[in-house]
Amino acid sequence: MTAPVRLRVRVDGIVQGVGFRPFVYTVATERGISGFVGNDAAGVFLEIEGGTEALAGFLADLRGRAPVLAQVDRIDTERLAPTGEAGFRIVASTHGTGRAALISPDTTTCAECLAELRNPWDRRFGYPFVNCVNCGPRFTIVTDVPYDRAATTMAAFEMCLDCAAEYADPTDRRFHAEPVCCPSCGPTVSYAERDGRPEPGDPIGRAVRRLREGAVLAVKGLGGYHLAVVADCEPAVATLRRRKQREEKPFAVLVADLAAARGLVEVPAAAVPVLAGTARPVVLLPRRTGALIAESVAPGNRDLGVMLPYTPLHHLLAARLGRPLVLTSGNVSDEPIAFDDADATARLPGIADGFLRHDRRIHVRTDDSVVRVFRGRPMPIRRSRGYVPAPVSVGWEFDRPVLACGAELKNTFCLGKGRRAFVSHHIGDLENVETFQAYRDGIEHFCRLFDVRPRVVAYDLHPDYLSTRYALDRGDVELVGVQHHHAHVASCLVDNGHTGPAIGVAFDGTGFGTDGTLWGGELFVADLAGYERIGHLAPVPLPGGSAAIRQPWRMAAAYLDIVYGGDLPDLAVRRRHERDWDSVVALGRRGVNAPRTSSAGRLFDAVSAILGLRDTVTYEGQAAIALEQAVDPTEQGGYPVPQDPGEPLRSTGFDLVRSVVEDVRAGVDTGRVAARFHHGLADAVVGAAAGVSERTGLTDVALSGGVFQNVVLLDAVVTGLEREGLRPLVHSRVPPNDGGISLGQAAVAAHAEPV
Repeated sequence: MTAPVRLRVRVDGIVQGVGFRPFVYTVATERGISGFVGNDAAGVFLEIEGGTEALAGFLADLRGRAPVLAQVDRIDTERLAPTGEAGFRIVASTHGTGRAALISPDTTTCAECLAELRNPWDRRFGYPFVNCVNCGPRFTIVTDVPYDRAATTMAAFEMCLDCAAEYADPTDRRFHAEPVCCPSCGPTVSYAERDGRPEPGDPIGRAVRRLREGAVLAVKGLGGYHLAVVADCEPAVATLRRRKQREEKPFAVLVADLAAARGLVEVPAAAVPVLAGTARPVVLLPRRTGALIAESVAPGNRDLGVMLPYTPLHHLLAARLGRPLVLTSGNVSDEPIAFDDADATARLPGIADGFLRHDRRIHVRTDDSVVRVFRGRPMPIRRSRGYVPAPVSVGWEFDRPVLACGAELKNTFCLGKGRRAFVSHHIGDLENVETFQAYRDGIEHFCRLFDVRPRVVAYDLHPDYLSTRYALDRGDVELVGVQHHHAHVASCLVDNGHTGPAIGVAFDGTGFGTDGTLWGGELFVADLAGYERIGHLAPVPLPGGSAAIRQPWRMAAAYLDIVYGGDLPDLAVRRRHERDWDSVVALGRRGVNAPRTSSAGRLFDAVSAILGLRDTVTYEGQAAIALEQAVDPTEQGGYPVPQDPGEPLRSTGFDLVRSVVEDVRAGVDTGRVAARFHHGLADAVVGAAAGVSERTGLTDVALSGGVFQNVVLLDAVVTGLEREGLRPLVHSRVPPNDGGISLGQAAVAAHAEPV
């Protein structure tokens, strides 16, 4: 028999709150290994003693048999002198000084807990907070690390004897499950009408009855309050729209299970693991013809955002209702989602007829995530609940801790430490005091959780962004300004494990350029340290500044004036705005309140208005979305766009607008025109990238910016690049829109020369 060996072991990754300690206990017991395991602020620590073969197998099991929610990034070992210790135990957590422990995202209810929820003989039958080490709340209830019950909002609930016995039993799947609870000792659900007084009886049953009556309810979930109505009742959905002041932006729909989802949308095989996985985002999928859903849920949209239940409360509500349910953020448009009970009571009675709430406090406001599936891979549109705060691994070491402050719209922030980038949950548009306070609170919380004291702070060059002002107001740090579209391209490179150089295409609404104009249709050669602007769409006026973003017909006027001057053909878009047309054109010509922009998003706006799809918008990107939705999928042609090798992309917008007008005047169907526009723009991008590739030898092309959420354009560009022998890089871990900007900023700051 070989002499025993003792090792000190450090396990790094997502190993707290996922049942890792009980897993270690079980494996150690199986292999006859002695020692102990515990949590601390850096992760999981162990001392193990046994034979060489047993220890080798044990260490292999730490990776190969880890719990489903665990992510083992690194295992370090150190040899110690054997002590002859007998047995294996879980020891109390220690706090220490350096924090490096990772927090698991909130995770959907597991199959075992669902079985208990539905079993009339189980003591947790119908209990809306059933959970175990494999599922349940994590990020939204964590207040500090190490991850123990005392550092969560479950600290307010003392375990009963039965729950305490499960918690202490190494053979139970609730062994050290911090949110463990039951009807005897855990949170409770209540129902109240808008006056706030709880009503006796079955709260979920009461909520179901009110929903069937057409009421709007506020429902408290994992990361905040939702507003809910039955999705197949047009008057109820219309009431919600009117009260929420959300005129046309699509709502998400919750359905009970995958079969119910397939009744509303087409669910390709690649979408199933996203829709039914542990994160449970809203997934944008093609709506079925004849789907029983109110038209105003997603007016004029071929796609529908669908999600499956991700908490026991949602499972109970969806099953008992038996109908699809609109579930949208609990706020008035442009406000942050309500997550505090007092705040919800103050803000939502003007919208909600009743409240289905619970008494487990939410520590971090967290919106639902939104995902599209592109060529079999998820493409985040909004990365939040279910994904955050899992870090994005990077291929270098942050020499100094970095805070990247993000952009103004769809804001996220990012902390860089070690070989990880912690991209925050979706904060929203930094356009009001409440959202800005949530932004500041979020940064403080992340810095505390991950023990980051930023020495470098990266920010967008736009001087009026609140995120930029926040950065510039911080003292004792090195400041790094990052150009908006360089951050987009850098984000895409990091998303794909690439450091560059590569060809970068950044298409979005607008971003502050270094030449005093607003960029947004950019062709770069870039790496994480810098970029060269190789080409761009020709700048056009933005008549009226931000008014042109809200009124896309103004962009049509700007483009048409440049293309046709005084010889503008008779077009419906001009007739619709005859009274204001000449004054808007004059603004553009004089350059008064009309900054110049190379934005691809504004080109989409112009074409959308010319086609009569959207003259005004009620939410960002609406005109471009309408243009994408209008595409006739049977049309394969594209408008020709000649390329100038010296100034690639420059004439693209003008050439496309001229072709669109010619087809409109010829009476060509709108769907065919929309398709030809998309294909023509895609061909122009591919041709420009191919030209740069010939000159530089680069073959990787990073596609980023909100315009590349458009899967018609994205698919055509990717297909064209592959045909040219180039390798397209697209987003799959962070959004291509401004929600991914902070990751790019952090990467650029990490590679900037120290001041």
